[in-house]
Amino acid sequence: MERKEIETAVAENTQFRGLYGVVGGLLAILAALRNAAWGPFEHEWAFFVGVIVLGGLTWSVHSFYTTHFGRAKQSARTERRQIVTALIGIPLVIVGSLWLSSRASWSLNLPVNSTAITLGLVFLLSFGASVGLRLHHAVIFGGLVVIGALPVWERAGESGNTALWMAGIAMIISGVLDHRLLVRRFGPASATDSEAERAGL
Repeated sequence: MERKEIETAVAENTQFRGLYGVVGGLLAILAALRNAAWGPFEHEWAFFVGVIVLGGLTWSVHSFYTTHFGRAKQSARTERRQIVTALIGIPLVIVGSLWLSSRASWSLNLPVNSTAITLGLVFLLSFGASVGLRLHHAVIFGGLVVIGALPVWERAGESGNTALWMAGIAMIISGVLDHRLLVRRFGPASATDSEAERAGL
């Protein structure tokens, strides 16, 4: 197996561990519930309990993937790309959201969901910088951008919490599909473990 093929396999093994995305989606929805002060989430303790539960779920996901798909370390080049994406993505969400629709004096204050637009773009950039976009990534997160760009939202960034709901659902769906790709790509656990050891995962 050539070096590029090995790097691609390692990147896919890491990036397509979609159950992490499911947990991330649940965290986004949890934050939306807290922002809306829905039911028990009007109290901070309910949010923190939810975070603790998701932390335990994350550990279970980590144990599952380590057991069935081995440990994977991405190449330095892929890691650099992800760092650059993070450095671009964080300001993009914050500044981009404020610029498109907010109460700031320099904002365009468009009737769009700026948080949905910027989050969708960041997800697209993230997958594009690692293993490359798959069809479901383009459909799900591209759809998030398109929905956010529809001129039907409240101005001044008032629809940000709805964007968290949409992003959370998008992450869950994408995570499930990513996990399916991982299982198809690397096969059953017994075969995966041996292949991972040969590939240095």
